[in-house]
This record gives sequence, C-alpha cells and structure tokens, in this order.
Amino acid sequence: MGDGGARRGNGPRDGSREVTQDRAAKAGARGGSSQRAYDIVLYGATGFVGVLTAGYLAEHAPKGLRWALAGRSLPKLKRLRDQLAADRPELANLPLLQAAADDRAALRDIADHARVVATTVGPYVTYGQELVAACAEAGTDCLDLSGEPEFVDLTYVRHDARARETGARLVHACGFDSVPHDLGVLFTVGQLPDGVPLRIDGYVSTNARFSGGTFASALTAFSRGQQTLEAARDRRRHEPRPVGRRAYAPLGRPHFSGELGAWGVPLPTVDPQIVQQSARALARYGPDFRYRHYAAVRRLPVAVGGAAALGTLVAAAQLPPARRWLSDRLQPGDGPDKERRDRSWFSVRFVGEGGGERVYTEVAGGDPGYDETAKMFAEAAMCLALDDVPATAGQVTPAVAMGDALTDRLRAAGITFRVAAKR
Repeated sequence: MGDGGARRGNGPRDGSREVTQDRAAKAGARGGSSQRAYDIVLYGATGFVGVLTAGYLAEHAPKGLRWALAGRSLPKLKRLRDQLAADRPELANLPLLQAAADDRAALRDIADHARVVATTVGPYVTYGQELVAACAEAGTDCLDLSGEPEFVDLTYVRHDARARETGARLVHACGFDSVPHDLGVLFTVGQLPDGVPLRIDGYVSTNARFSGGTFASALTAFSRGQQTLEAARDRRRHEPRPVGRRAYAPLGRPHFSGELGAWGVPLPTVDPQIVQQSARALARYGPDFRYRHYAAVRRLPVAVGGAAALGTLVAAAQLPPARRWLSDRLQPGDGPDKERRDRSWFSVRFVGEGGGERVYTEVAGGDPGYDETAKMFAEAAMCLALDDVPATAGQVTPAVAMGDALTDRLRAAGITFRVAAKR
C-alpha cells in the first residue's frame, strides 16, 4: 500500500492562477467544485508509483495548477516534497494533506477540497472504498490504478448512482491497466467503418518487471475468486444493458497468429472488462462488438511455462501460509530501479475488422508498470482537471471519460498510437 501524509487542507497555499482553462466551464453540474482549493490531489504519493507520479507532475504540470500531496505519513510526505523542491524550488510549499485510508472524516475533507483525487493506494478492495465513497458524495472526480475486477464491480454497485447525482466521475484503471488497451481499442474503432459489427483482438508484449504493490494487488485478487464472482453477479443485477446492440469480451483461446508471428495466450486481466464497459457506453463501437485480450509470446515453451506459472500462483494464493510467504518475497514500495525501467518497453498490437475492412494498430511506449503508468495517471488527472472532455458522471472508463483528449495528451508525451497497416 502506498502512503503519505500531512495536515487537512482548508485552502490553497499557492496563489498562482495562471492555468488558462476556464475551470468553471469544466466543472459542469458539480456547482462549486471550480472554487475548491486544489485541482488535483495525489493520494498515496509516497508509494512507488506515487513518487513517480509526483515527479511527473512536478515536471509537467502547467504553471498555476493547484495540486497537493496526500497520504497517511506526514514525515514521508515532507521528505518527498523536499526531494521535489530540490530540483524545483517553487514546490517548497506544496500543500500536504494527511489521511489514512480508513479515516472517513479526513478523506471526506480531502474530497471536499479537491476537483480531482488520484489515488495509488492499493490493494483497492482493501484500502479504496472509503475514498471512493467520499468522492462520490462530494462530487469529486476520483481516478485510480486498480486492476481489480472485484473493486470495479463493487464501486459500481455502491457508488455509481450517487456519483451520477453529484457529477463525480469514478475512473478506474488509469495506468497500464487499462489505458493503452481501452484507448487503443477506441483508436482502432476509429479506423473502421461506422454502424457495422466489429471484432478486435489485442496482443500485449513487454519485457518489464512489476513492483511489490502490483504483486500485492494481484495476490489479493487471486485469493478472492469467489468474492470476485459474487461482485460480478451483483453488478449484472444492477447494471442496465445497451438496448438494440451488444458488446462483449469473451476469454479467447490459445492460438498462433501468423500475422503477428506470435502465440496468443488469453490474459485474464481487468482490461477486457474495461473495454467492454466502454463499448457498451459508446454507440461508435457498433451494433455488435467483440474484444479478446491476449499476451503475445514468440515461443511456445515460454507461453506454456507462463500459463503454468500463473496457474501455480493462483493456486498458492488460496492458501494463507503460501500467500504470506509470497507476499514477503516482494514488499509494497519495492520495484525495479531506474536503470532497469529505462530498458523496459511495452507494445499492444490490435487486429480489428468490420465492414469488409481489416486494420492493424499499435500502442507502444517505455516501462509500462511505472514510468509510463505514472505518465498515464498524471496526464489523466490533468485531462479531467483542465481539458474539454465529455460531460459524464458515475463510474466511467478512461475512453468514456476522456477519450481522444487523453489520447492526444499521451501522444504529445511520447506514447505511440499508430496505424500499422490497413486493407
């Protein structure tokens, strides 16, 4: 779990107002949210990804953006602020907000003073509910990095209706889970004819390593299979389906793709669920949409070995002693160093077809789990706070909440979206 800390915010310490966007226009139905003390609060700022996200905001936030660091440990937050101010002295008075993940009053105070809260504190099913509830009640946009289907479904059932009433946007999976996949499918749909059935497959390749926080979230999700199924069933009982059209994301089968020169191994991540939700919300995905999600593996023995290792990890996560032993191997806050991250990369290739046309697209970048996730997360927060985005509310996906505006930001920040071929 990421952490950080400081006082509760009663007003901004930075007096700059040089961000040019009309905040009142962007606030929409949320009434007084444009008058709040902070445009963005980064919660869990001292965790591994939190530190990277804070560094990205320090370097790329426009002058006048009112932002703050938040978490449970004031000393850690002060050290982080000192690190940021060493390179950028203007951040020496960056506001610090203290709140533990179970401190309902402190979290509500943060939500009341922020337009956007971006939280890195996971596992989200354990530590995320109180903050989402506070944001939904306050009409505050809430972004996270959750790759946990159970948490996504619980949030919908518990908080979507209230968020729609207050104007809050609850946007999960705003890192490598699931921005490249969600926006990559949106980009691919845009290359295909309108009003026809569409079929898109995504193939993920990377050489990256994961951190202790990611590992902890994965272990938690693997150990809660029954709870995840129950949350999905409960969501289906509450969620309306599209009328006159359908969108689905079935688990594919292992296969060899001659077009890509790789084996496709089904990936049981949150990404297909996010893409499916986008497709159900956006009529541009056509009357009959299907998405399948794979890992692209060059060599069959590696594919078989990876599937076996994943099965073993899922089985071990069911046993508390084995789960504790695995948790001790990689602690939250641990992660690859900068040299290792600099060598990391990702590529997601999409094969889309519809209306007699076939298109090949790609989303690609550097280290996916950390440097690029911090970039995606920070850009998503700034996108909601500053850009002209669709008027939405409730639980929405990155594609629905931000769409082309976030794609444009990520392209400008160095992430590739391209059409590889079309016929």
